[in-house]
Order: sequence, then structure tokens, then C-alpha cells
Amino acid sequence: MDAGPAVAAERQSHVDAVLARLFSLARKRAEPLGPTYVELWRQIEASTTGGKRFRPRMVFAAYGALGGTDYEAAANVGAAFELLHTALCLHDDVIDHDFARRGTPNVAGVYRDEALAAGVELSAAEHHGSSAAVIAGDLALFNAYRLIDRSGVSDDVRARLLEVMDDALFASAAGELIDIDFALKPEDPHVDDILTMERLKTAVYSFEGPLQAGAILAGAAEEIIETLGEFGRDIGIAYQLVDDVLGVFGAEAETGKTTIGDLREGKRTVLIAYAAAARGWDELAPLFGDPSLTDADAARLRTHLVDSGARTFGEGLARYYANRAVTRLVESHIPERLRAELHPVADAVLGRAK
Repeated sequence: MDAGPAVAAERQSHVDAVLARLFSLARKRAEPLGPTYVELWRQIEASTTGGKRFRPRMVFAAYGALGGTDYEAAANVGAAFELLHTALCLHDDVIDHDFARRGTPNVAGVYRDEALAAGVELSAAEHHGSSAAVIAGDLALFNAYRLIDRSGVSDDVRARLLEVMDDALFASAAGELIDIDFALKPEDPHVDDILTMERLKTAVYSFEGPLQAGAILAGAAEEIIETLGEFGRDIGIAYQLVDDVLGVFGAEAETGKTTIGDLREGKRTVLIAYAAAARGWDELAPLFGDPSLTDADAARLRTHLVDSGARTFGEGLARYYANRAVTRLVESHIPERLRAELHPVADAVLGRAK
């Protein structure tokens, strides 16, 4: 997304090594406390594998383009944001009562299935799985901060990095709260409300924070750090908008998720906010959020999203935010190398929807 294949692979190898070392030490530390605890750490590690690692890639994109050369420090910071992502996903799955992610059992699902195999009743088994996932998320969250502490940077830089991490977590919690509050309100949320939720819940820790952390690690000027935050905010919103479109219209083989899950869940997105204001929604509204939604009825909802202009609106809004992100890079204090590193990020975000 942000560098040539060889460079990206080298950067990822550094991040993977940091995470492998962390989990190896954690398992050894857990051994005296019993095999059950060791297994939980294996499950946390499994939750971090197979991802695109684009949060660490954002750290490296800013860091490398701004002249950073200490790959070990950057890898620790990048791994910290990856582990933060793991923690938030584990907790989000508990909130959403999900027992699978990308078609395979998540931590909650693994422990639920284990309990079911032992003859435990379903509701108790699900509680068992969710409880294990909460513990796993807590451990991942705590160790994300530990990775910053172990990055080997100066006290001043570490304090700044921890502040960025804290801001990201603080914002994500606010966004998650807004998201769950949507379900309590009888009226459909406005587009602006959904954009605020998506920015806080995901964009800050996925784009804004990692980019700013990479710049801080490289010793960049404050105006560059600020501009990278603005770029990250806009490109992060664009990413989420594209994600929402793919959640309903994407190819499962490419996205790793079904195109019926968001409709069954009743996920509030910009597409739904737009479609709900269009003629014909009242008839279809009972289908949205129905856990037993059929493929045929999902097709009816998709047809309405297209005919009402909701899909076009969502894709257009994604392009708007991606283009706005790119305009941040034309400011005179942004080095050309940084522009060259980040332009492909915007292209890749929009390219996901094609």
C-alpha cells in the first residue's frame, strides 16, 4: 500500500519478529501458571496473524520517508499499533456477540466451541467464550503499551508516542460508544453522525495515530506531524466508507467477509443513512437487522441501495475524502519523498472498491 514489495516485505518481517518475540516470552512466562494460560496466549497470537499489517505500514511509511533508519524502534511502534488493533477487534467481537472473524472462529468462538464440545449448554458456552475474549483483549491492549516502552527510544519520544497511543484508544472507545448508542435510538443516524463514529472508532488508531507516531519517531517538525494527522483522518474516513460499500457489495473471496453479515447485523453505515431517507425504505426497513435475513431479501436491500443512489453516494464520498487527504500533501512543508510514499496509500484505498 505504501512502498515497493521488497521494502514492504522487509518492514513486515521486522514487525513480525517483534510480535513473535513478545508472544514467545509471554508463553514462557505463562508456563508456570498452567497450560490453559499458555493456550490463551497462543490464541492471542493467532489473532494477530494473517492481517494486512497496514497500521505498522503507516508507521514505516512516515518514518522511512522522513529519514528514519532505526527499523527496530519503528517495528516496535508498528507492532504496538497492530496489537492495539487486535485488542480492539477482540473486544468489538464481544460487543457484537460475534464468534467468528473472516470465516473462522475468533477467540470467543474457539473457547465457545471448546465448551460446547465438553457438553456445556449454549448460552453458558457463549459466555465462556466471550469471557476468554475479554481477557485476551485486555492482555493485548496492555502489551501494546509495553511495546512502546520497549522501543528503545528516548524518554521524550516515548512520552510523545504513548500520548499518541492514548489519544487513539481514547477516541476509539468514544466511537464504539456512539456505535452502540445508535441501536437505542428510534431514528436513523445522520450521515455526519456516522462519519464521526467511524473516524473515532477506527480512523484515529488505524491511520492518524500510526502516521503521527512514525513522524514523531523520525523527529519531524510539528507542522508535519499535524498535517499527517489531517491526512490520516481523511484517508481513514475514506477507508471506512469503502469498507462499508464492500461489506454489502464486495467479493467475499477478496474481502474475507460475507455481503449479508452487515445487513443481518443492522450495521449503521453512510449507505444505510442515505437509503433510509429515500422512498421505498419503509417497506424494506423490517428486513434490515433481521438475524434470519435470507439471500433473496438481502438482494432486495442491495437493489434499494443502488436504486436510491446510496451506493453511488457512498463511493463518491469516499473519493471526496481520499482526494481531500491528497490535497494535504501539497503543503510546502511536506517533503517530496513523503508525498511519494503516501500518494499510493490513497490510490490503494480507493482501489479496494474497484
